[in-house]
Amino acid sequence: MVNDKKQVRVWCDGCYDIMHFGHANQLRQAKAMGDYLIVGVHTDEEVRRNKGPPVLTEQERYKMVRSVKWVDEVVEGSPYTTELETMEKYGAEFCVHGDDITLSADGTDTYQIVKDAGKYKECKRTQGVSTTDLVGRMLLMTRANNLSQSSDTGLPSQDEFVSPYTKACNLLQTNSKITQFSSPSNEPKPGDKIVYTAGAFDLLHPGLVDFLEAAKKEGSYLIVGLYEDDVVNEYKGSQYPVQILQERVLSVLANRHVNEVLIGAPYPLTEEVLDHFKIDVVVQGMVHEGDHDSDHYAVARQRGIFKEIDSGNCLKTEDLVMRIIRNRKLFMDRNRQKQIKELNNINRMAEKEKEEKEEHDDGERAGSSGSAVSS
Repeated sequence: MVNDKKQVRVWCDGCYDIMHFGHANQLRQAKAMGDYLIVGVHTDEEVRRNKGPPVLTEQERYKMVRSVKWVDEVVEGSPYTTELETMEKYGAEFCVHGDDITLSADGTDTYQIVKDAGKYKECKRTQGVSTTDLVGRMLLMTRANNLSQSSDTGLPSQDEFVSPYTKACNLLQTNSKITQFSSPSNEPKPGDKIVYTAGAFDLLHPGLVDFLEAAKKEGSYLIVGLYEDDVVNEYKGSQYPVQILQERVLSVLANRHVNEVLIGAPYPLTEEVLDHFKIDVVVQGMVHEGDHDSDHYAVARQRGIFKEIDSGNCLKTEDLVMRIIRNRKLFMDRNRQKQIKELNNINRMAEKEKEEKEEHDDGERAGSSGSAVSS
């Protein structure tokens, strides 16, 4: 029997700067609305003009979006304002975006064109995380890095400083989101060569994505162990992790190279983990984040299953933090401008809703009056 069901092609677009689980969740929801997900990613120039300086370069952002397991195709350099012509070029039937508003530099809704054309669908925005929030967390790390700052930077004083990940401490207390991010039929198949690695995987970035891809090539089934926050805090320093464990779990689960995540992995690696998961090879990258006081992979070395691999990308989480800190004035201005823009838009929407309600109420009263006269 011929299956002539039409493939539903879905369009998403965005900056996708500092790829986080909120981005991944939007793409997951969009993919569920169709069969094939196409994601447009804006250039650095477009992002800079409409939103402020990006943390990652456009090439890095293209790579991050391609690494998300729900994405089928990436369109590089897509327009900041979503255009019908672009969607038609790639055969997309509709565009999906979160239920928040994205504005261009002149304050207009970047999705108004597709909304007016009836080719727009909304998905639920993931609460509690945004690129602006993550940039803000890293801005709080300035004092911890002993960098000089002027009194008018607006950064918190030492007394006001809080750990960067406390803002998210009440997030994701159930396993529902983890279940949504997990792949079905996740068990290894007979004959799979099982690879294991572990770390913080804090602020998933192109260096970590390249490492995960290289790790997966050492076998056919990749398990990633994620350390508890206090473990990361101990070996990387008091300002880490930037993201709490639950946030890091979702980001890693969204990666297309990862099959399974071990939440709260033991540090150092234990015999029990190796035996339970029947691990064939344990890998570590050439770039080590933080100070490791001991060989935490000693048991793997003793079994002769340890391997150090070179992904060819030496980018570290600390490098992202330093990008923010070195340009902290630019990023502080970016965050403030975005907050002002969003607040103005919320006020406009509230005023519009008020006017529509008043018009509706006037219509209701006029209708009631007409009925009374006719009776």
